[in-house]
Amino acid sequence: MKVLSINGQSHQVDVPDDMPLLWVLRDVLGMTGTKFGCGIAQCGACTVHLAGQPVRSCLLPVSAIGARQVTTIEAVGQTPNGHKIQQAWLDKEVVQCGYCQSGQIMSATALLNQTPHPTDADIDAAMSGNICRCGTYVRIREAIHAAASV
Repeated sequence: MKVLSINGQSHQVDVPDDMPLLWVLRDVLGMTGTKFGCGIAQCGACTVHLAGQPVRSCLLPVSAIGARQVTTIEAVGQTPNGHKIQQAWLDKEVVQCGYCQSGQIMSATALLNQTPHPTDADIDAAMSGNICRCGTYVRIREAIHAAASV
């Protein structure tokens, strides 16, 4: 039995050590906001925060988490920067199909947590691991700048 701290709550899970965090979140705990995209940590759809850092949950074994706090899209809006990012996403109408957006929002929030006033180069670097098939990259950048100016 493992005890995970997710979104400020303690969860006991009986899963194999090598089970990826993504499947613990989605299949065991029913938190479906984090998406499966590529399964090889290249698209960013499965991004969550682990001790405040953006990580790809599709390959992260649950045994590697330990006592570190996991934050998912379900709770990131309760943080100051997460709330600003989510509001900017709405204001700038970033979403098209929406599939990648939870990962995009998690990466953007982590960026603002580390760099409160990012440049275009900072945004491009931080968001480079998140793929959007709809191509809303210009609006994503606009939304991050808008959130940083609040």
